[in-house]
Amino acid sequence: MLSPSSLIAHTTNLDLVVRHVLAGLGHGIHAGRERGAGVEFSEYRAYAPGDEWRRVDWKLLARADRYYVREAERDSHVAVWLVLDATASMAEPSRSIEGLTKLQYARVLLACVAAIAQRQGDAFGLVVCCGERADFTPAARGPRQLQRVLARLNGADAGGMLPGADTLRASLHFSRAPGVVCVASDFLDWPSPLSDALLRLRRMRHDVRALCLHTQAEADAAFDATPAYRDPEHGGAVYRFGRDVKEAYVRNRAAHFDEVVRACRKNDVPLVQARIEQAPGEVLRAWLRRARVA
Repeated sequence: MLSPSSLIAHTTNLDLVVRHVLAGLGHGIHAGRERGAGVEFSEYRAYAPGDEWRRVDWKLLARADRYYVREAERDSHVAVWLVLDATASMAEPSRSIEGLTKLQYARVLLACVAAIAQRQGDAFGLVVCCGERADFTPAARGPRQLQRVLARLNGADAGGMLPGADTLRASLHFSRAPGVVCVASDFLDWPSPLSDALLRLRRMRHDVRALCLHTQAEADAAFDATPAYRDPEHGGAVYRFGRDVKEAYVRNRAAHFDEVVRACRKNDVPLVQARIEQAPGEVLRAWLRRARVA
């Protein structure tokens, strides 16, 4: 039987993978609560002019000789925004699971968030950053919106660089009303127009949640020394992964992601770092709980 990560690599049916990953996942994206005439009892409070009579607890009136209103809680609906980094570096493949890339893994995790948002009745939209463009799918609710978002995710190919600051600013015009922003990237470009936009959204009181994806080979610096490599986004020199390059890579990589972690912590942005070889359900659960994955 295929593992969930292998299933991602071996099928183009995104809906099938989403159902497989979400099986047994029992919580939603946000736990926002609003006071009002809901269905889950919270507490009593004294009656005030303008309260609806149907919310008065008549049995308590008989005992206390005073009017009390039943307060309840109901789930608040927020807009959920999915942001996919589909730049060239996201085409990096796993060295242990054939056919699996960072982009495929990111698509599945964001598709799962969309499915949960649809299940909760939230509006959700999508921004795909690819080839210096930001493709925007407006937020909406319902099964048809889910199919639109899944189709757009499934059609995203890795290529090019991140869009510039002005392009991103135009695409993130949803920022007027606070919502949940779930971004999946490898964050190899940091700082960048994308990171600046996310931190700005957090300062505007959005609930920003970042998922940083690596391959196991990237984490372990376990690259083959024989092939020649070139930066897929910025070009530059061709090099081989010899011992001297490996030592510099390990040192520079650690410094880079230490800076990413510091910036996220400083701005109260929960950051989950995960390897694409990990079970996606485990990573999704940690991401929704705003926890860290080792």
